[in-house]
Amino acid sequence: MASGFFALLDDIASLMDDVGAMSKIAGKKTAGILGDDLAVNAEKASGFVSSREIPVLWAISKGSLLNKLIILPIAFLLSAFLPWAVTVILLLGGLYLGFEGVEKIYEFLFHRNHGEKVQLEPQLSKEEILSLEKDKIKSAVLTDFILSVEIVIIALGTVVKEPIVTQILVVSIIALIATVGVYGIVALIVRMDDFGFKLIALNERDNSISDYLGNFLVKALPMVIRSLSVIGTLALLLVAGGIFMHNLEFLHHWFTGIPAILGEFIVGLAVGFVCLLVVLLVKKIIKR
Repeated sequence: MASGFFALLDDIASLMDDVGAMSKIAGKKTAGILGDDLAVNAEKASGFVSSREIPVLWAISKGSLLNKLIILPIAFLLSAFLPWAVTVILLLGGLYLGFEGVEKIYEFLFHRNHGEKVQLEPQLSKEEILSLEKDKIKSAVLTDFILSVEIVIIALGTVVKEPIVTQILVVSIIALIATVGVYGIVALIVRMDDFGFKLIALNERDNSISDYLGNFLVKALPMVIRSLSVIGTLALLLVAGGIFMHNLEFLHHWFTGIPAILGEFIVGLAVGFVCLLVVLLVKKIIKR
């Protein structure tokens, strides 16, 4: 009986070693998309009143965890029984991400002033502010869902030949890192200015090290947010282009001889532009 128990422990230890090794490999393969996920979600989680930043981020994080709970079992089932459906879902997600990235560029180029006026409008009621907040949370959770699908599928692809238990453990670990790690870093970014103010108030001396560091953090936050907005838009286009480049073989032949990242950006931009044209055309038809 004792020998059976120790044999079980040995099997568990061996499984954990395999899971650890495969998790490192999966982590390396998903590192790029996790970086894009961070940039996109940091941009989407910004722009709220200071007192609402953490509640909003917590709401997005809960949505992200729910996304993973939905995606993981479906991904395992589709991978086992309908592998072609995984590709279809990825391509549909790529269409949405490309559209969202190009739409941001379109809004910046043609509706930037209009957007600023709306943002500075002081007569918004509490209900209207909460409604806008909910809309932005829904948009962030939807984008997270599509990025989560890409992360889960890439991680699953690294362990597809492993036993099912190893697949479940490795992909679940990567999915958890994608939520806890990404949104933990996002929380640090959006609260950077509050930490700076606390450093400034740390002592009554002027020109102290804490004052310099605090002022730097406070002044740096707007630049970080603006940078993340740009990086997040580029990330959407790169992820969209990457989805199409990795799943449509003929695209590789169209973009041979140029850096892969440039090819992904061009494809993402083209896909998003076509989607935007279709959406604008449909809206115009509906108005008429």
